[in-house]
Amino acid sequence: MDSEHIGDSDWSQLQTNLEATIPVYDRINRFATLGQDQRWRKGVRAQITPGSDVLEVGCGPGTFAERIEGCEVTCLDPIPAMLEVARPRVNNARTARGESEATFVEGTAESIPLDDNSFDFVCCLFSFRDFQDKRKGLEEILRVLKPGGKLIICDAGKANFLHGWMGWLWMKVWVGTYARLICKQDDHPWKWLTKTYVHFGTTRQYKKMMRDVGYTPVKGRLLFPGMAVRFIAQKSE
Repeated sequence: MDSEHIGDSDWSQLQTNLEATIPVYDRINRFATLGQDQRWRKGVRAQITPGSDVLEVGCGPGTFAERIEGCEVTCLDPIPAMLEVARPRVNNARTARGESEATFVEGTAESIPLDDNSFDFVCCLFSFRDFQDKRKGLEEILRVLKPGGKLIICDAGKANFLHGWMGWLWMKVWVGTYARLICKQDDHPWKWLTKTYVHFGTTRQYKKMMRDVGYTPVKGRLLFPGMAVRFIAQKSE
């Protein structure tokens, strides 16, 4: 595992552990971020223009997608159990608002089974870190974006080595202790949050990767209080 790739064995174990987080996914996220994850998701939603076609890559249990209003929504995830949880959650919220049901697709970021130039926005909420091949995932997202479309990523922040070390300590001690209590096991699945963060690259590194892939312009900044980063990258017209 490194800042760009996750090996087959590690990625398989990661998917198994992500599936195991489903029952406590939102609860531990709230705790891990001191409740800031809700504000970060709201900030991403504010970037989405009403009436757009939106794809969420790595939708998880539907925490973000259920609150995308006034848009056509497609949810992609490689884990069938995540989609099973997300489908009723997202569609119940959309039905209550008088909106059409979302579309759910099983697939990975590296091989998106959708047509070229299909989406105005692609969003990745705390899933980019789990891409098996980040560069290939970015290339696939660029392919399915419409000309002028935008990719919005929100994930764990890492500005430099010192910031990364502080983030590792936070996840290891603060999040790890809480996860052990909630999951009632020492070998809890949230250990993989720390592992993927350790190998996650810096904001500067991924901004360069996005430019190399072909996005322009590319913006990236840490979000208060520094635990998360948000990237906004555009596909040329």
